[in-house]
Amino acid sequence: MFCRKLTALDYHNPSGFDCRDESQFRNVIVWLEDQKIRHYKIEERGNLRNILSAEWPQFFKQFLEDVSCPFGAEERQESLDWLLGLAVRYEYGDNVQKYKTVAPISESNNGDKPTDPLIHLDLENPDFKAGVMALANILKIQRHDDYLVMLKAIRILIQERLSPEAIAKANQSKEGLPVTLDKHTLGFDTGDAILNEAAQILRLLHIEELRDLQTRINEAIVAVQAIIADPRTDHRLGKVGR
Repeated sequence: MFCRKLTALDYHNPSGFDCRDESQFRNVIVWLEDQKIRHYKIEERGNLRNILSAEWPQFFKQFLEDVSCPFGAEERQESLDWLLGLAVRYEYGDNVQKYKTVAPISESNNGDKPTDPLIHLDLENPDFKAGVMALANILKIQRHDDYLVMLKAIRILIQERLSPEAIAKANQSKEGLPVTLDKHTLGFDTGDAILNEAAQILRLLHIEELRDLQTRINEAIVAVQAIIADPRTDHRLGKVGR
């Protein structure tokens, strides 16, 4: 979850870091403050450096408040992710000229080949998750454990239903074709000619609604297949496809 940001910050063991390990967690907090964030003066870092102290959680809580972290000490993953993001911003600010000369991977390796912008998102970022969930609620999209799947569904819905072209098409008036009721068999007789005609009209309207429903079902199937039939490698699952 934190490997990419730890790697960017030149942490000594980004792939082996385990947030659930208390010793590793405390050590990485001290390392961030000492090497990257540097909010306190050197002589003021003693409490935070004392990772064996029983009062360390209180010192950590105070540290989060001092750097204006929006997450509490009990929200361990969120607070650490926020601190890593802060450290990355400071690292960039200290070496702006250095990073200006670095070309993005997509530009340096793929040339003009288009890439999916979704693959560059930090899927574990709390802000990203909150934003996707908010959009899903607004658009009434079914929730999913994988936030990237939800985001893809949101993109499909926006492209197919909320784009200017889709809205213009939906607003176009539909001119009905004249229908001769005599050519359609009702299948039963009410005993009243007027009621028979009314029943025929209702039946034709019902058939039209069923056709529209079938069209929507087909569109939904296509949209789902576009998501679940994606053969690209999911590195988080360690396998190809789903």
